[in-house]
Amino acid sequence: MSTPPAAPARVAGWIRRHRLVAFFALTFLVTWWAWPLYVAGVAPTPFFPCGPLVAAVVVVGVTEGRRGYRAWAARLLRWRVGWIWWVVAIGTPLAVLAVAATANALVWGAPAPVLTQLPWASLLLFGALRFVDPLDGPIGEEPGWRAYALPELQTGRSPLAATLVLAPLVALWHLPLVTSGMLAPVGLPITFAITFVYTWLFNRTGGSALLTIVFHVAQGTFGYAALGFIGADAARMDWLVGAVWFALALGLLLVDRQAWRSAPPSAVALRREQPAVA
Repeated sequence: MSTPPAAPARVAGWIRRHRLVAFFALTFLVTWWAWPLYVAGVAPTPFFPCGPLVAAVVVVGVTEGRRGYRAWAARLLRWRVGWIWWVVAIGTPLAVLAVAATANALVWGAPAPVLTQLPWASLLLFGALRFVDPLDGPIGEEPGWRAYALPELQTGRSPLAATLVLAPLVALWHLPLVTSGMLAPVGLPITFAITFVYTWLFNRTGGSALLTIVFHVAQGTFGYAALGFIGADAARMDWLVGAVWFALALGLLLVDRQAWRSAPPSAVALRREQPAVA
C-alpha cells in the first residue's frame, strides 16, 4: 500500500501544475494582507509592493529551482539590447509627462514647469534609490510581472492575449491604493493601458526586465508637485497623462502589429523540453 505524499509535497506539486495561479494568488496575498488592518486603523499601510517579487522568488524556486532562477535572473540582467532601447525606456515616460504638462499649461493655464528650478539632485537620488528598494514599484513589481508572469503567459499565448490577461490583474492589484486615497481612481485604467507598453518594451528588447525596471523608475520619479502642479492642476495631470498613455498603447497595437502576434523565444518561459536560449 503506497503512502500518500506529505502535505508540503502535495502543495509543491499543486504549484508546479498551477504555477501562474499560485504566482498571482501569492502576489495578492503578500501585497494585500495588511489592507483590512489598515482599514481598522492598525497597520500603517494597506499595500506592500514587493508582492510580485516575493511570489516570483517562491514560485520559481518550487517549480524550477536553480534552472528557473538562472532564466529569471537572465531577464533581470539583460542589458545588451542596443542603446536606442535605453533611450526608449528612459525617454518614453518623460515624453509622456512632457506632453501632458505642455497641454496642461497651454490649454488650461497651469503653471509651466521651469526646468532650471526643479530639484534635480533630489530627483536623481530618489530615482537611484528606486533601483534598489523592494518596497517601491520598480524592484517590487518588475521581477514578478515582467520577468516571471509575462514569459509564463506568453508560453502558448500571443503577446496580445498574454497582456489581456495580465493588464486587468496588475490594475486590480493597485486597488488598496485607490481605496486609501493614495492613488486616484483613474490610476487603475492607466495601469491597464501602460501594461501594453511594458509588454511591447519587454518583447522588443528580447525579454529584458532590466529595461522595464528602468522604464518604471523613469515613469514614477517625477511627481506632479516637483513640476509645480498642485490642486486642480495636479488632478488634471492624472487625466492628461492617462490619455497620452492610452493613445500610446493604442498606437503600438495598430502600428507594430507583428509585436503582438508572437514573442521572441528569449521572452517566453522555458519548459524542460525546450532548449535554453542564450
